[in-house]
Amino acid sequence: MANQPLRGFARLAAAWRNSKAGFRDIWRGEEAFRIELILWIVSVPVALLIAKGIFQAALLIAAGLLLLIVEVLNSAIEAVVDRIGPERHDLSRMAKDLGSLAVVGASLLLGILWLAALWQWFSP
Repeated sequence: MANQPLRGFARLAAAWRNSKAGFRDIWRGEEAFRIELILWIVSVPVALLIAKGIFQAALLIAAGLLLLIVEVLNSAIEAVVDRIGPERHDLSRMAKDLGSLAVVGASLLLGILWLAALWQWFSP
């Protein structure tokens, strides 16, 4: 990062291009991300419909976005570990397992928030 010739808008434009490439890569290579993104897109209007206020809707939408972010980071960890080499190593296994655990944690958070919102929606 010390040798970055781009500054200002050019740096932001380069970061945007890199992010688009990353999105293309994860869309093509990770079925879990595709499923989660489609579910998140569908869940946004549902969250706006069932929420008992704008804060609750924002929380449901943000928790889904958090899951997507964690899935991207997990995929990045897997890519780096796979780049290092195909041989089995306990640290490689641990890195991948911890990334997977982070996805499970974000999924549980999302599930808890949706269950609470649905409980409130269906309660008299």
